[in-house]
Amino acid sequence: MIYAANFKTNHTRQSTREYLGKLQMKLLLDKNPNDEIYIFPPLTALDEYNSSDFTVGTQNAYPFESGAFTGEVGLEQLREFNIDTILIGHSERRDIIGESQEQVAKKFEFFKEQGFKIIYCIGESLEVREKGIEIVMEHLISQFEGIDTTYENFMVAYEPIWAIGTGRTASVEEITETHNRLKKVVDRPLLYGGSVKGANIAEISAIENVDGVLVGGASLKSETFLELVLH
Repeated sequence: MIYAANFKTNHTRQSTREYLGKLQMKLLLDKNPNDEIYIFPPLTALDEYNSSDFTVGTQNAYPFESGAFTGEVGLEQLREFNIDTILIGHSERRDIIGESQEQVAKKFEFFKEQGFKIIYCIGESLEVREKGIEIVMEHLISQFEGIDTTYENFMVAYEPIWAIGTGRTASVEEITETHNRLKKVVDRPLLYGGSVKGANIAEISAIENVDGVLVGGASLKSETFLELVLH
C-alpha cells in the first residue's frame, strides 16, 4: 500500500520535524517493508529529512528553475533539500487557487522532465457525481488532457471533492466502480482520498484497484496517520 500525508497549510518546520521523528521511530519497528510512505508538509517546513522509511515531497512548486516569479518556489529551492516528489492537480489548487488544466499540464510536463515522482490528483464535485458515473468519468478523463499518462514515475490520486474534509466518504461501491474504470484508462497506481480515517482504512484498502490513500485531516497527527499505516 501507498500512504501519502498532505498537511496542506498546517504544521511548522519544528512541528514537522517532531512529527517525522515520531513517525520514523514507529515505522522502524512496525512498517511493512513493501509499503510506501509520502509526507507533504507546507513549503516553509521543507528541509532535508533523510529517512529510508518515508519520502518528503512538496505540495506545490512553480514550473521553472528560478526567476522573477514573486511568491513562488522553483526547482532551485527544492534541490537544496533534495526534494524530487510533488503533488500536482489537487482540487484545492484547481478550485481555490484557480489553476487551469493547461497550467496543471504545464507543471506536470516540467516536473516529468526533471524526473520527479508525481502524485497527480483528479476529482469531481457533488454536482457532477449526482449526474451519474458516465458523466463522472467524462469529467475525470478530461483532467488527463495534456498529461503524459505513459510517464512511469507517477501515480493517480482520485479524490471526490465532495468527500474532502466533509466527513463523508464515498461508498465502497462508488470507489470500486470509479477505480475500476480509471484503471482501464490509466494503468498507474491509484490512491483514494476523501475523509480517510482509522475507522474506514481497512474497508477502503481492501477495495480492488485501491493501491493506497492520500490523507488530509487524519495525517495531521502522527498518531492518527500511523493508525492508518499500521492498521
